[in-house]
Amino acid sequence: MNYNKILASDSYKYSHWLQYTPGTDWMMSYFESRGGEVFKDTLFFGLQSFIKDFLLSVPSTADIMEASWFMSQHGEPFNFDGWVKLKELGYWPAKIRAVREGTVVQKNNVLLTIESTHPELFWVVSWLETVISRLWYPINVASLGYHIKKDLIIPSLWKTSDVDPEVASLFMLHDFGARGVSSEESAAIGGMAHLVNFMGSDTCAGIAKAMADYTKTAEPRIMPGFSIPASEHSTVTMWGRNGEKDALKNMIDKYGKPGKLFAFVSDSYDIFNCIKNVWGDHEIKEMLIKSGAKGVVRPDSGHPPTMTVECLNLLGEVYGYTTNTKGYKVLPPCIGLIYGDGINYDSISEILNATEKAGWATSNVVFGMGGALLQHHNRDTHKMAFKCCAARINGKLVEIFKEPKSDLGKRSKKGVLDLVMDYDTHRFKTITREFDKIPSDSALVTVFENGSLLQEYSFEEIRTNARSYVFPVGLSSTVS
Repeated sequence: MNYNKILASDSYKYSHWLQYTPGTDWMMSYFESRGGEVFKDTLFFGLQSFIKDFLLSVPSTADIMEASWFMSQHGEPFNFDGWVKLKELGYWPAKIRAVREGTVVQKNNVLLTIESTHPELFWVVSWLETVISRLWYPINVASLGYHIKKDLIIPSLWKTSDVDPEVASLFMLHDFGARGVSSEESAAIGGMAHLVNFMGSDTCAGIAKAMADYTKTAEPRIMPGFSIPASEHSTVTMWGRNGEKDALKNMIDKYGKPGKLFAFVSDSYDIFNCIKNVWGDHEIKEMLIKSGAKGVVRPDSGHPPTMTVECLNLLGEVYGYTTNTKGYKVLPPCIGLIYGDGINYDSISEILNATEKAGWATSNVVFGMGGALLQHHNRDTHKMAFKCCAARINGKLVEIFKEPKSDLGKRSKKGVLDLVMDYDTHRFKTITREFDKIPSDSALVTVFENGSLLQEYSFEEIRTNARSYVFPVGLSSTVS
């Protein structure tokens, strides 16, 4: 997006430079999850993308002049000299230390700290609160995918399937969310965050942003997300009410290649008839099996758990099935099922429970998730908060915090903060430290300082880090 960065904050931020205690020349703030209602852990992701988008360049003289006029009309004071100083400096005078992207952190722990590096521009730290707080969005999406994978999909695969859970799970949640978000920017950021845990996506903007923001300098771009040819209702119903067979034949003809997949939406009129008499048609079955491809049946209406089981049962009748070593039924390699309507964390759990009870292996089904994946979030989903914790005033370090009696859940942390691992509990814990002494075992890495990106991650490095929390050492297999 092309916009004036000076106008990216909340209006009241433009008055704060006049409110700080005289003699202040340094400030530190932190960002944390105070704990969601559903999930207690967050997967940290998105900081590098934000830094590349926002912090690697400073506002121009034209931006300063525009913002000065804007605030004069808007009713807020404007720190003209301060912004000119920042522009002349040529970089954002701040240092950001953060956990490695892909790290899973328990609630009520710092995810990042930001401190000022210029005595006259210390206010920049608090001014950046608005834009840094928007990290809640990629963190939410990445955390949701992590919990769906770790809490639901992987345990069900272990219980019911003979496939390698680490490999199979990569394509079990497909991003259908591009049309359900508020903007192209949301599609890009949310779609990118989904790819931390999964590799299936129809959100091209997210795939492109992942490549743009998480490809290291001088390294080749690697495709992080994949899709398959798929029909929509219009490409099926255009063949006429009695033309579903012809539409499916056309799909097999166009995309039926050995080892390839395609998906055919099958509920345009009657999903059960389509499975029995279209997918089950002798000519269609023969074409599909001979092609060496895998056809994926897509129901798109009805009660998800009920429809999934009924469709699997019908496909088992039409195409047959085998029983794996764990006693669950498995469809032949030429046929599968994707459910992409009404999918969220709860419905995935319900579907997996229903298919297990019906005797079907989880490996028969994949999911497509739209609005619930990229849109059904807000900053309070994980109660994300950015707060000032310390300042230096007249040469003295001062702890900054709030403690509202009316809601102690909003009590903020104080002091110069850091994050370490408690190896007795295998959980992170936030600590206070001396001003200039970073602990040797700190989990925070200096990522940005004075206009420079100091720690750059590739997308695969982040994925590997995230996988280590799903598959502890000894359980994980190698995935390339």
